[in-house]
Amino acid sequence: MTTIGIISDTHGLLDERIFKHFKDVDEIWHVGDWGSMEVANKLQAFKPVRGVHGNIDGQDIRMIFPKHLRFTCEDVDVWLTHIGGYPGRYDANVKPEIFNNPPKLFVCGHSHILKVQYDKALDLLHINPGAAGTHGFHQVQTLIRFEIDGSEIQNLEVIELSPKF
Repeated sequence: MTTIGIISDTHGLLDERIFKHFKDVDEIWHVGDWGSMEVANKLQAFKPVRGVHGNIDGQDIRMIFPKHLRFTCEDVDVWLTHIGGYPGRYDANVKPEIFNNPPKLFVCGHSHILKVQYDKALDLLHINPGAAGTHGFHQVQTLIRFEIDGSEIQNLEVIELSPKF
Protein backbone atom coordinates (compact mmCIF):
# COMPACT_ATOMS: atom_id res chain seq x y z
CA MET A 1 0.00 0.00 0.00
CA THR A 2 1.23 3.48 -0.93
CA THR A 3 -0.09 6.64 0.73
CA ILE A 4 -0.07 9.73 -1.47
CA GLY A 5 -0.40 13.44 -0.74
CA ILE A 6 -1.51 15.60 -3.67
CA ILE A 7 -0.85 19.32 -3.82
CA SER A 8 -1.11 22.00 -6.49
CA ASP A 9 -0.91 25.71 -7.13
CA THR A 10 1.34 26.64 -4.23
CA HIS A 11 2.48 29.76 -6.13
CA GLY A 12 5.63 30.08 -4.04
CA LEU A 13 4.00 29.47 -0.65
CA LEU A 14 4.46 26.21 1.22
CA ASP A 15 2.17 26.36 4.23
CA GLU A 16 3.91 24.65 7.17
CA ARG A 17 0.71 22.74 8.02
CA ILE A 18 1.25 20.68 4.86
CA PHE A 19 4.10 18.87 6.62
CA LYS A 20 1.78 17.81 9.43
CA HIS A 21 -0.90 16.51 7.07
CA PHE A 22 1.63 14.72 4.85
CA LYS A 23 3.86 13.32 7.63
CA ASP A 24 2.66 9.75 7.03
CA VAL A 25 2.52 9.77 3.22
CA ASP A 26 4.97 7.76 1.14
CA GLU A 27 5.02 10.21 -1.79
CA ILE A 28 3.90 13.74 -2.59
CA TRP A 29 2.56 14.55 -6.04
CA HIS A 30 2.62 18.25 -7.02
CA VAL A 31 0.61 19.08 -10.13
CA GLY A 32 2.11 22.40 -11.07
CA ASP A 33 2.38 26.10 -10.39
CA TRP A 34 5.06 25.52 -7.76
CA GLY A 35 6.00 29.19 -7.95
CA SER A 36 9.58 28.72 -6.77
CA MET A 37 12.37 26.17 -6.49
CA GLU A 38 12.25 26.75 -2.73
CA VAL A 39 8.87 24.99 -2.61
CA ALA A 40 10.24 22.06 -4.64
CA ASN A 41 13.39 21.83 -2.52
CA LYS A 42 11.48 21.83 0.78
CA LEU A 43 9.07 19.13 -0.40
CA GLN A 44 11.89 16.99 -1.82
CA ALA A 45 13.80 17.25 1.46
CA PHE A 46 10.68 16.04 3.28
CA LYS A 47 9.37 13.15 1.12
CA PRO A 48 9.84 11.62 -2.34
CA VAL A 49 8.16 13.93 -4.85
CA ARG A 50 6.71 13.42 -8.32
CA GLY A 51 5.51 16.46 -10.17
CA VAL A 52 4.86 18.47 -13.29
CA HIS A 53 5.39 22.13 -14.07
CA GLY A 54 2.59 24.62 -14.37
CA ASN A 55 2.00 27.62 -16.58
CA ILE A 56 3.53 30.10 -14.09
CA ASP A 57 6.68 28.09 -13.45
CA GLY A 58 10.07 29.27 -14.69
CA GLN A 59 12.76 27.40 -16.57
CA ASP A 60 14.39 26.18 -13.34
CA ILE A 61 11.29 24.18 -12.47
CA ARG A 62 10.55 23.20 -16.10
CA MET A 63 14.01 21.63 -16.38
CA ILE A 64 13.21 19.29 -13.47
CA PHE A 65 9.48 18.68 -13.81
CA PRO A 66 7.90 17.80 -17.20
CA LYS A 67 4.59 19.04 -18.61
CA HIS A 68 3.07 15.55 -18.34
CA LEU A 69 4.15 12.65 -16.15
CA ARG A 70 2.73 9.18 -16.65
CA PHE A 71 3.77 6.29 -14.43
CA THR A 72 2.46 3.26 -12.56
CA CYS A 73 1.94 3.37 -8.81
CA GLU A 74 1.39 -0.15 -7.58
CA ASP A 75 -1.09 -1.42 -10.21
CA VAL A 76 -2.59 1.98 -11.09
CA ASP A 77 -1.76 3.84 -14.32
CA VAL A 78 -1.38 7.50 -13.25
CA TRP A 79 -1.16 10.66 -15.35
CA LEU A 80 -0.16 13.99 -13.79
CA THR A 81 -0.43 17.28 -15.68
CA HIS A 82 -1.16 20.86 -14.72
CA ILE A 83 -3.79 21.91 -17.25
CA GLY A 84 -6.01 18.91 -17.90
CA GLY A 85 -9.61 19.98 -17.70
CA TYR A 86 -12.13 17.54 -16.28
CA PRO A 87 -14.59 14.86 -17.40
CA GLY A 88 -16.66 16.15 -20.28
CA ARG A 89 -14.29 19.12 -20.77
CA TYR A 90 -10.73 17.82 -21.10
CA ASP A 91 -8.10 20.27 -22.31
CA ALA A 92 -7.09 20.03 -25.98
CA ASN A 93 -3.51 19.13 -24.96
CA VAL A 94 -4.64 15.91 -23.26
CA LYS A 95 -7.76 15.03 -25.24
CA PRO A 96 -6.25 12.76 -27.92
CA GLU A 97 -4.19 10.70 -25.46
CA ILE A 98 -6.82 10.53 -22.72
CA PHE A 99 -9.38 9.14 -25.16
CA ASN A 100 -6.97 6.78 -26.94
CA ASN A 101 -5.18 5.52 -23.83
CA PRO A 102 -6.96 6.62 -20.65
CA PRO A 103 -5.14 6.24 -17.33
CA LYS A 104 -6.88 4.83 -14.26
CA LEU A 105 -6.07 8.02 -12.31
CA PHE A 106 -5.84 11.48 -13.91
CA VAL A 107 -4.56 14.29 -11.66
CA CYS A 108 -4.34 17.95 -12.63
CA GLY A 109 -4.37 21.40 -11.06
CA HIS A 110 -4.61 24.90 -12.58
CA SER A 111 -8.26 25.75 -11.90
CA HIS A 112 -7.85 26.15 -8.10
CA ILE A 113 -11.15 24.25 -7.91
CA LEU A 114 -11.14 21.13 -5.75
CA LYS A 115 -12.75 18.32 -7.73
CA VAL A 116 -12.84 14.54 -7.40
CA GLN A 117 -14.94 13.01 -10.14
CA TYR A 118 -15.29 9.58 -11.69
CA ASP A 119 -15.38 9.58 -15.49
CA LYS A 120 -17.66 6.67 -16.40
CA ALA A 121 -16.99 7.02 -20.13
CA LEU A 122 -13.22 6.57 -19.71
CA ASP A 123 -13.29 4.47 -16.51
CA LEU A 124 -10.91 6.80 -14.68
CA LEU A 125 -10.83 8.83 -11.49
CA HIS A 126 -10.16 12.54 -12.02
CA ILE A 127 -8.63 14.49 -9.12
CA ASN A 128 -7.88 18.20 -8.84
CA PRO A 129 -6.64 19.00 -5.32
CA GLY A 130 -7.60 22.67 -5.57
CA ALA A 131 -4.93 25.15 -4.49
CA ALA A 132 -2.58 24.94 -1.51
CA GLY A 133 -1.26 28.48 -1.88
CA THR A 134 -2.97 31.80 -1.21
CA HIS A 135 -2.70 33.32 -4.70
CA GLY A 136 -5.95 33.13 -6.68
CA PHE A 137 -9.69 33.33 -6.24
CA HIS A 138 -10.17 30.20 -4.11
CA GLN A 139 -11.30 30.81 -0.54
CA VAL A 140 -9.82 27.75 1.19
CA GLN A 141 -6.40 26.12 0.77
CA THR A 142 -6.87 22.41 0.04
CA LEU A 143 -4.85 19.19 -0.22
CA ILE A 144 -5.76 15.57 -0.90
CA ARG A 145 -4.47 12.43 0.76
CA PHE A 146 -5.33 8.86 -0.29
CA GLU A 147 -4.01 5.32 -0.63
CA ILE A 148 -3.29 3.05 -3.54
CA ASP A 149 -3.45 -0.62 -2.62
CA GLY A 150 -2.73 -2.76 -5.66
CA SER A 151 -5.30 -1.60 -8.19
CA GLU A 152 -7.54 0.07 -5.61
CA ILE A 153 -7.69 3.82 -4.94
CA GLN A 154 -9.09 4.19 -1.44
CA ASN A 155 -9.47 6.27 1.72
CA LEU A 156 -9.41 9.58 -0.12
CA GLU A 157 -9.44 12.57 2.22
CA VAL A 158 -9.88 16.24 1.40
CA ILE A 159 -7.88 18.43 3.75
CA GLU A 160 -8.90 22.07 4.21
CA LEU A 161 -6.14 24.14 5.74
CA SER A 162 -8.27 27.19 6.49
CA PRO A 163 -9.84 30.15 4.81
CA LYS A 164 -6.97 32.01 3.18
CA PHE A 165 -8.05 35.49 4.20
